[in-house]
Amino acid sequence: MNPFEVFLTTPILNLLVIYYKILETISIPGALGFAIILLTVTVRLLLWPLTTAQLKSAQKMAALKPHLDQIKTTHGHDKIRHQQEVTKLYKEHGVNPLAGCLPILLQIPVFIALYNVLLKIVELKGDFLSDINSKLYTFIPHLAKIPDTSFANFNLSAKPSDWQQAGFLLLLTPLLTGFFQFIQSKMMMPLSPQKINALSVQKDKSNLEDTMGQMQSQMVFLMPAMIAFFSYGFPIGLSLYWNTFTIIGIIQQYVISGAGALNKYLPKKFQK
Repeated sequence: MNPFEVFLTTPILNLLVIYYKILETISIPGALGFAIILLTVTVRLLLWPLTTAQLKSAQKMAALKPHLDQIKTTHGHDKIRHQQEVTKLYKEHGVNPLAGCLPILLQIPVFIALYNVLLKIVELKGDFLSDINSKLYTFIPHLAKIPDTSFANFNLSAKPSDWQQAGFLLLLTPLLTGFFQFIQSKMMMPLSPQKINALSVQKDKSNLEDTMGQMQSQMVFLMPAMIAFFSYGFPIGLSLYWNTFTIIGIIQQYVISGAGALNKYLPKKFQK
């Protein structure tokens, strides 16, 4: 038996069906869509501590960057001394460079499982009822019929790429997906160099650092464009999950470490 199915995909599927059955019982319109939203919120809240650790680690690393730049300027010619000073700096400030990577690695299997579940639910391929019911726990009532995929006047199984048949409004989905991703990407960028330099050590950047900074700036636009392109060919149900996940991520980012490079565009009372 596949451990990935047993410990991730199947529990997520069962939780989604529980939410759907509850919403269907109380006659909530668009029960499947709201069930996807509730499932996404649940998963995001479960991952909240890991994401918080990741954000705080990135925040600490950003705060130490001026000191790391100074060490590189002073000891960059001596690799051994450079490494010793960097290790000493991390130890003094209680920073573990790997702390920001571990939460991401732990989240990847959950993302894959959630994606597989939602893709199966919204596409309704093959012998859908038999396939889904065979994976439900004994205490969960089986689905008697295929779920209604309508939600907010959209069909969760429809794809924006089929807008000529399903309607022009479907194109709003990739646009919103790209927009929310852009907001989150912008927030993940550090404060402007001018603001950082006002709080830390002044230093001229090397050509390599300039290049990396330019690449980071380009990724702020490239990544949202890629996500929007993918959502153009995915069922709307998957974009509903992705956008809900991103919006909660934006809220968490703001609460934990502020608005990042987006800060200067916010009203003063919301700047953080």
